[in-house]
Amino acid sequence: MTPKRKQKLFVILGLVSLAAVAVGLTLYALRSNINLFFSPVEIAEGNAPFERQIRAGGMVKEGTVARDPESLNVEFTVTDYVGDLDVYFSGILPDLFREGQGVVVVGELQENGRFRADQVLARHDENYMPPEVAEALEEAGYKPSDYAEQAAESAAGT
Repeated sequence: MTPKRKQKLFVILGLVSLAAVAVGLTLYALRSNINLFFSPVEIAEGNAPFERQIRAGGMVKEGTVARDPESLNVEFTVTDYVGDLDVYFSGILPDLFREGQGVVVVGELQENGRFRADQVLARHDENYMPPEVAEALEEAGYKPSDYAEQAAESAAGT
């Protein structure tokens, strides 16, 4: 092998090595920014990681919203009518937040099984269900229409 070919080979190997390191560092950095979605039943089964930012969603269970009158702290339960998830949030809730309505909460699951939400996202109309919630319910063997009927019955009872 001539010296010129050796030099080209080292340059190519160096570029490939640098590209591999760059891709590896990028993937490592993005790993911590991914928000995975879990339904309450998946969290109850223990499939969700603790103290890592995730998204959870479902319907706000009737009669579970408890507001602290002296602060912005709110506690409520998110349900997919199979499993329940206790959520606590400190902040201003969206205007569309109500019992019996769909929400997606972003935050961390604590070791005690409660969910500390950093962000609460409410649905935008009465027929909307977040796509992640609908997919999770279908995987659990339920149709979104079943939940719409149950939510309508729940709302009619109040």
